[in-house]
Amino acid sequence: MTNQGREVCGVSGSPTGTATAAELFERRVLPLYHLADEAPKIAAACHAMAVRFHRGGTLVVFGNGTASTDAQHVAVEFVHPVIMGKRALPAISLTADVATVTGIAGTEGFDEVFAHQLRHLASARDIALGISPDGNCGNVLRGLAVAAELDMLTIALVGGDGGRIASLPAADHVVVARSDDPQVIKEVHVTAYHVLWELVHVFFQHPDLLEPRAVA
Repeated sequence: MTNQGREVCGVSGSPTGTATAAELFERRVLPLYHLADEAPKIAAACHAMAVRFHRGGTLVVFGNGTASTDAQHVAVEFVHPVIMGKRALPAISLTADVATVTGIAGTEGFDEVFAHQLRHLASARDIALGISPDGNCGNVLRGLAVAAELDMLTIALVGGDGGRIASLPAADHVVVARSDDPQVIKEVHVTAYHVLWELVHVFFQHPDLLEPRAVA
């Protein structure tokens, strides 16, 4: 299968060579409106993440191709915030160590590259964030499945119609970039994980929301 005009795991993009600037901007409007409509779900995911961080958890992020660089972007945002005064939080990307990724792929197969690492690096208090442009990446699905087995909090950023990750669903919280354009999907994902980062820090400003409350 050729990758020309396609994103890793099968999202196909519309040709942009003849599109006007207005059409290119318009293409981004509805996916961003849809993301805004998902605000309550995103807030719930952020609260769950903040609780895990509060209890000593680590964010573990993974994805393929361009999503692998998103995984590294997310990790550094949490570990080394660009906004002065924001708390650094533990996060790692499973895509950063090429020796480990290729070693696992060579012996266990590409679908296991994230699942294997999660089994040996993560625990129940941690957070798994899988990024899949079409929601069908086999190794992201396997990673989320293993994370669930470990009782980790699971979050997925997907695109298109959400694919198998959204339909199963394969994660506790699924955020879908509603577009078939891989560039738009990526842009919505960047916005989404910046929102995740920001709202986690908002919850840290209200520590009473991070502890279980007694029921009268």
